Amino acid sequence: MANSRVVANRFLELARSQRRGLTPMQILKLVYIAHGWSLGLYGRPLIDEPVEAWQYGPVIPSLYRSMKGAGAGPVAGPLPIGFDGPERHIDTQQLQLVDDVYRLYGHMTGPQLSRITHAPNTPWQQTYRAGALGQRIPVDLIADHYARLSRERAPAA
Repeated sequence: MANSRVVANRFLELARSQRRGLTPMQILKLVYIAHGWSLGLYGRPLIDEPVEAWQYGPVIPSLYRSMKGAGAGPVAGPLPIGFDGPERHIDTQQLQLVDDVYRLYGHMTGPQLSRITHAPNTPWQQTYRAGALGQRIPVDLIADHYARLSRERAPAA
């Protein structure tokens, strides 16, 4: 598992290679989506931090705090990893997954990504309660959702 900022920095690196920027909303959603696909496809988490159901979608609180100063504009990276635990690198399989998620979703705006994470029957929609702060989205709920998506998108045998 990796620190969410390690994964975010990979997304920032991919965007920079295309001379693009990513907003905090895009980064939060991309990291969450990559984490979900890792759980759904490989049965293992990508990040080692909890995901919470906030008003505007799934949020990794430590990642949110690290980008708070960017406002709605592009994040100037790389994000500092900090001293809240060992830096864990992304292994080859996870790196490929992050790259694939960027290829599939990286062109989307923050609001477009939000529509994906806020859709009916998503883990966020099943967990979020208006006014309730810090509601953790259960890892099993995220894993089940993305495993179901992977089965729905699998080629017919």
